[in-house]
Amino acid sequence: MSAQQSSLDPSDTDTDERWMRQALALADRAQHEFDEIPVGALVVGPEGRLLGEGWNLNIASHDPSAHAEIVAMREAGRALGNHRLVGCTLYVTLEPCAMCAMAIVHARLARLVYAAGDPKTGACGSVFDLLGDPRHNHRVQVTAGVLATEASTRLSNYFRAKRGRPPIAGP
Repeated sequence: MSAQQSSLDPSDTDTDERWMRQALALADRAQHEFDEIPVGALVVGPEGRLLGEGWNLNIASHDPSAHAEIVAMREAGRALGNHRLVGCTLYVTLEPCAMCAMAIVHARLARLVYAAGDPKTGACGSVFDLLGDPRHNHRVQVTAGVLATEASTRLSNYFRAKRGRPPIAGP
C-alpha cells in the first residue's frame, strides 16, 4: 500500500460500502444491458450528493476512452459546470488503469475508493502507482479493497462465462 493509500477508516466504512454497492449495480448494468466488462463508477460531491455515474461503454460506443471512471467524471463535470471535481470522491469497482488514474489527477478529485485491485493494468498501487507519484501537483487519497471480493467475483465470472467455464461461487 502506498503512503497515500489508507485502510478503511471505520467512520467511512458504511458510506463507502453504500456507494460501492451502487457502483456494483452499475457494473451489473454494464454486463447485462451492454455485454461490457462489469465495471461501474460514480462521483459523489463533497456534500454527499451523486454527481455522475457510469459503467464501461468502450465496446458499445466504439470509444477506447469510455471506461466507467471517465464516463462518471464526464457526467460529474457537466453537473458542476467545471472540469475540476474538487472535493469529490470517485467510487469504482476496479482499480483504475493509467488513463483513468491520470484523468483523476487532472480532475483534482479529493479521493478514490476502489473495490478490486487489478494485477494486470492497475495504476493506483498494483502495477503502477501513478496517483502516488510525488511529481504531481495534486494528491488523491486512495482507499482500496471496499467490497473487493464481490467486485472480483463479478469480474472473474464475466470472463469465465466468455470462455465457457462455470462461475465461481460469490460472497
